Amino acid sequence: MHTARLALRSSRALLLLAALAISSGVLAAPPRVVVSIAPVHGLVAAVMQGVAAPVLLLPAGASPHAHVLRPSQVHELEHAALVIWIGEVLEPYLARPLSTVTGTRRVLALMGAPGVRVLPARHGGMLGAAGAADRPAPGQIQDHAHADPHLWLDPGNARAIVTLAAGELAALDPDNAPRYADNAARATARIAALEQEIADRLRPVREQPYVVFHDAYQGFEASFGLNPVAVVAVTPGRAPGAQRLIGIRARIVATGARCVFSEPQFEPRLVSTIIEGTGARGGVLDPLGAGITPGPDAWFELMRALANGLYVCLSLR
Repeated sequence: MHTARLALRSSRALLLLAALAISSGVLAAPPRVVVSIAPVHGLVAAVMQGVAAPVLLLPAGASPHAHVLRPSQVHELEHAALVIWIGEVLEPYLARPLSTVTGTRRVLALMGAPGVRVLPARHGGMLGAAGAADRPAPGQIQDHAHADPHLWLDPGNARAIVTLAAGELAALDPDNAPRYADNAARATARIAALEQEIADRLRPVREQPYVVFHDAYQGFEASFGLNPVAVVAVTPGRAPGAQRLIGIRARIVATGARCVFSEPQFEPRLVSTIIEGTGARGGVLDPLGAGITPGPDAWFELMRALANGLYVCLSLR
């Protein structure tokens, strides 16, 4: 009898503790968050640090332009409380699933979100002074079909993404709102410090002309006043023709471009062919961070790697 009474008391105590935990929100799971690409995932992970880790939908380094969702990725979307993506211009493969997934309570498209600067896409492979002659002045645009979607490479946009993510998370998970706000404040301070670090690093080479393979760096270039003079591939996934390659070689010679940058997912031999006999060097830039471990430091490592890649190639004589 004594043992039975003790067991009953223990059961009642456990039930009381469980009820108290539920009423105080202790047992409430943090929201399940899915982020489409690694750089943005890194910023969201910084906001969620100490609470939970967001799910990265696209493997680091994979191209978002032509991805096909696997069943496991569809499952992640269906069970997410929040999905954060850039938008259809960059990720057309997500447009239809996100319009039909019923389990997703919130979807945040960063292109067009408050505080996010969207630049017009640049038309043509030859760029004018500081890469700006063939596009309107930077600013918010309404027609996203003709926008540059690589918005995460702009430090100002990184700050906006952190703020937006913290707001969405606080709405879904009020109990952890103070933690999200504190993390966002720390991330914003880190972004500002890195922005100054990169500006100092690149100041000696700001005027040096260079060529990129894929026009993904406009936000970065505008933020730090760099001098791109040409783009090799105008359309993602489409190899440039012979006439464009001839034009790019002529542009390198005419401008004295020091470097032509490829990307990890593109064939480097094409860059070798372009620079042969021009005096330019080959380098590598990666706008998605293929070799960077996903997590709260990923965006910072990506931006630092871009700055270092530019500086090393452009500073050599």
